[in-house]
Parts: sequence; C-alpha cells; structure tokens
Amino acid sequence: MKKLFAILAVMGALAFGTVQSVNAQDEAAAAAAPAATEQVDQTPAPAAEAATEADVVTAEENVGIHKELKTKYIEGSAFFMSFIAAAFVIGLAFCIERIIYLSLAEINAAKFKKQIEALLKAGKLNEAKELAKNTRGPIASIYFEGLDRIDQNLDEIEKAVVSYGGVQAGYLEKNCSWITLFIAMSPSLGFLGTVVGMVQAFDKIQRVGDISPTVVAGGMKVALITTIFGLIVALVLQLFYNYILSKIEALTSDMEDSSVDLLDMVIEYKNK
Repeated sequence: MKKLFAILAVMGALAFGTVQSVNAQDEAAAAAAPAATEQVDQTPAPAAEAATEADVVTAEENVGIHKELKTKYIEGSAFFMSFIAAAFVIGLAFCIERIIYLSLAEINAAKFKKQIEALLKAGKLNEAKELAKNTRGPIASIYFEGLDRIDQNLDEIEKAVVSYGGVQAGYLEKNCSWITLFIAMSPSLGFLGTVVGMVQAFDKIQRVGDISPTVVAGGMKVALITTIFGLIVALVLQLFYNYILSKIEALTSDMEDSSVDLLDMVIEYKNK
C-alpha cells in the first residue's frame, strides 16, 4: 500500500505541474496578444493579412488534445466524470505497481540456473543457498526453498517446491482483481451518467414544453460524453491489464521450467 500511495502522490504532483504549465502558457499567450496586435497594425495591408493567417494556423496548432479533453470533461456531468477520473487514476496506479513489481521479478533464469548448477557440482551447497537467497524474483525464492530442504527425501522437496511456487504465483497476481474491477466500473459509470443525463434532458423538454433539436441535442451531448470517457478509460486499463497478464504468464512458465531443473539438480547432488 505504501508503494501505491507513493505512485498516487507522484501522479498527483505530475497532474498539478501539468495544469500549472498549461495556465502559464495561457497567461503568456494572453500577455503576448496585445504586442502581436500592435505589430500587425504597423505593417502594410498584405503583410497584416499574412500575419492574421499565420496567427490562425498557430492558434489551431496550439489547441492540443489535452485542451480538447479538458473542454469535453467540463461539458460532461461533473459528478459522474469525477468518478470516472478517479477510477482511471486508481486503476492506472494499480497497473503501474504491477508492472514495476513484475519487471523487478524478472531475472536471467538461464544464467542463474547455470550458477546454481555449477555450485552444486562443486559441492558448495551453502554458497548456492546464499546465491538463491540474495537474488530477487520468484525463481530464486523457489530455488532457496528447495535447496533449504535438500536433506529431506525427494517427494518432500517436490511438494515444497510446488507449494511455494503456488505462493509465488499468488504474489504475481496480487491486485489484478482490483484492475479488473475498475475496468468494469468505468463503462458502467459512463452508462449511468448517460442514463441520468437523458432523464435530465427529458425533464428539460417537459419544462420547456418544446422538443426542438436544440434542446434535445444539448442534453444528449452532455449525457453521451460520460459514456465516451468511460469506454476510453476501460480500453486503456484493459491494454495495461493484458500486458500484465502476458508478463505473469511468462514468469509462471519460467518458474515451472526452473522447478523441474531444480529437482534434476537435487537428484544429481544427492546421488553423488
């Protein structure tokens, strides 16, 4: 949880910095506008027209996607859009935490197994256990558990390796259920906001007593924005979730292969 809070704090700081940067750019643009206007007035008519066209192009280029998203966010229902934004931030924090954890759990398994095998062949059991203990990742932890019980019979060692492998697999899948929760919640919150917005639009039509396109389109636009944002959040989180699942599957496969190799090393060591 400390890692999660740290990630949320960093993301909040980045978001605050981005907002401050956007505000500073807007203020700078507003301050530079009078000077640009005076400069255009002092030029001849053709040059003034060219400058006006250049200003229009520059203004269009400065309208970035973040400003467009900000506008659409404001146009939507603030209540439901806040819930969608919260689901995105928290879900993304869980995704980042899982990606960091899984990245740190990856090691060069082939190199590690060769080192352990060389130490066991040399009869250096304590050195092999120390290497497994000081190496990060689930594969090294499984090796340490197996080597720590090397004096027991082979069946007990195999049961210990399999059981501890299941424990390590559980660590890899930790917090994934929260990611799936926010993936499901985001479009649901968007649909809920749409339904509520449609009800409000029909209430407005009833109060006005007119079903003109302006009244209907305005209410429906605000209502559908929440669905759009909810679906976007769900898609982004789903991409991260699938990437996390692929890393978990790769690590699980390496753990299974390494467990088999460990049992072979133990048999060879005990038969010396």
